[in-house]
Amino acid sequence: MKTDELISLLAQDAPVRGRLGAVLALALAGGAAAALALLGGTIGLRPDLASALETSRVLFKISFTLLLAVLAGWVLFRVGRPGLKLRPRLRLLFLPLGLLLLAVSAELVALPRARWMEGLEGLHASFCLVFIPLVSVAPLVAILWALRASAPSDPGFAGAAAGLAAGAIGAAVYALHCPDDSPLFVATWYSLAILIVSAAGYVAGRRLLRW
Repeated sequence: MKTDELISLLAQDAPVRGRLGAVLALALAGGAAAALALLGGTIGLRPDLASALETSRVLFKISFTLLLAVLAGWVLFRVGRPGLKLRPRLRLLFLPLGLLLLAVSAELVALPRARWMEGLEGLHASFCLVFIPLVSVAPLVAILWALRASAPSDPGFAGAAAGLAAGAIGAAVYALHCPDDSPLFVATWYSLAILIVSAAGYVAGRRLLRW
């Protein structure tokens, strides 16, 4: 390939990359807004949210899910562009995981052993497993729609990344209602719900993001 042809191809690719970033940002913001609207129109915020935000457990629960959503969203801006390195951004996903492990460890130290199962089971585990995937549908659909304009080298992985971001958004939104604040509950049921959305994203990605 001649130098001028290569320059021409790069020049044509630059606007596409720029548009992909803008579309992804719009999809993430729109999906999050739709998830919040669904929460507000159904179960609503927890009545004591203002006072609950003063507790370390609730602050951690919301901060953890938001951090995971931001970092997973950041991965998405590269996953649809073949040739770009993903590992540095993927490694950052260990940050919220490490924070969650620390929080669980602190909870196990703070609570008597007899109350560990109480914190893990919570009051609404089954509802959490249903509502987080439900509220994640709009973000997942929006993100997959945005990624259809990209060219991921691994459609299944791209779909799983979309599911991870959507699931984290759904978890962050649900955390504004959820009365179960123990890190043991978050580590078990929130994580399982997010994995369900990630798996759904993987299956959808393999079908919708092939090129």
